[in-house]
Amino acid sequence: MPAIVIIGAQWGDEGKGKATDLLADRIDYVVKFNGGNNAGHTVVVGDQKYALHLLPSGILTPGVVPVIGNGVVVDIEVLFDELTALASRGVDVSKLVVSANAHVITQYHRTLDKVTERFLGKRQIGTTGRGIGPAYADKINRVGIRIQDLFDENILRQKVEGALHQKNHLLVKIYNRRAISVDEIVDDLLSYADRLRPMVADTGLLLNQALDAGKTVVFEGGQATMLDVDHGTYPFVTSSNSTSGGASTGSGVAPNRIDRVIGIAKAYITRVGAGPFPTELHDESGDWLRTRGFEFGTTTGRPRRTGWYDAPIARYSARINGITDYVITKLDILTGLETIPVCVAYDVNGERFDEMPVNQSDFHHAKPIYEEFPGWSEDISGARSFEDLPKNAQDYILALEAMSGARISAIGVGPSRDAIVVRHDLV
Repeated sequence: MPAIVIIGAQWGDEGKGKATDLLADRIDYVVKFNGGNNAGHTVVVGDQKYALHLLPSGILTPGVVPVIGNGVVVDIEVLFDELTALASRGVDVSKLVVSANAHVITQYHRTLDKVTERFLGKRQIGTTGRGIGPAYADKINRVGIRIQDLFDENILRQKVEGALHQKNHLLVKIYNRRAISVDEIVDDLLSYADRLRPMVADTGLLLNQALDAGKTVVFEGGQATMLDVDHGTYPFVTSSNSTSGGASTGSGVAPNRIDRVIGIAKAYITRVGAGPFPTELHDESGDWLRTRGFEFGTTTGRPRRTGWYDAPIARYSARINGITDYVITKLDILTGLETIPVCVAYDVNGERFDEMPVNQSDFHHAKPIYEEFPGWSEDISGARSFEDLPKNAQDYILALEAMSGARISAIGVGPSRDAIVVRHDLV
């Protein structure tokens, strides 16, 4: 049975949970392999809406084992708050497994994230202030705290002391904040140890054994391709690898075990935070997309920047990730438009670029070259086959497919779990 990676192909918030839902009855494990609680999935089940931040959306599917992989940074307080909230609504959260090698977000990471962002002034990146970047920085600098460290107080204390030695100098002397005591951090982290211990495992071993046994494993990426720390619009990116390659490093499952890569893209495009965005709309069309699509961050509530579909970005994502199938979400939001523009290339100082410029400065100055497609006025929320869609909606999807670098296998036509049109099987 397959290992399937689901990743965002734009700047996030594409509706990755929609693809997980589509596969739900055939999934045995769902793995979150990167990021932290700086991004969210909104999943609608029946008349219930769930906003998930740290947990993989597969936790809402009965029988599925949700896994937080080693590539994730974990705010343990947020983890338990989410588990408690879901349990109070009748969701079975007992199967959750957390990697012993995942890194922990501490109080000092959150503090540093907020004060550093304010210190940047006009050069702010637009972080969520939840400590994700500083936690990853500590991981790379080899002064991070891992989940397994909570079960050995002596090691935990040594690591916290080492981490705070430099950070307290920064907080006090540079940012004019109070020093954070070692005892404060150690006591806080130890308070979670007993509850956390039964959830912790060698998740790399667990997942490889599951694949050996013929189970289906889905790797659910946080954020998206254009926010990847290596392949995104650096420095306006997240602090982890949110492309398909991150599924291997963030889980302990080798690349040659991955069978399919599913890219998720909206029928238009959005982003949160600062950074270049060629098709961004600053007019009433952008406001219309934001209001109609309810484009506000699941985690932060911030209004998302909105724009028309960007085909060069779709091709770039298909190439970087090895996308085998696209799922296009929120096609229903475009209903009622007389014409729908699609960016097919860029103009950079009079030169045409059919692919994303490698130079960040060129991308920042890129102007979209649009092709217009006829819209439709029919309600498509009840469509369940491609033939149910209006002719113009079909033509729009076929046009996107021709210019996006991979086949479009499914199309979201509404917020509910079953509001999807399937063209090709995803397993």
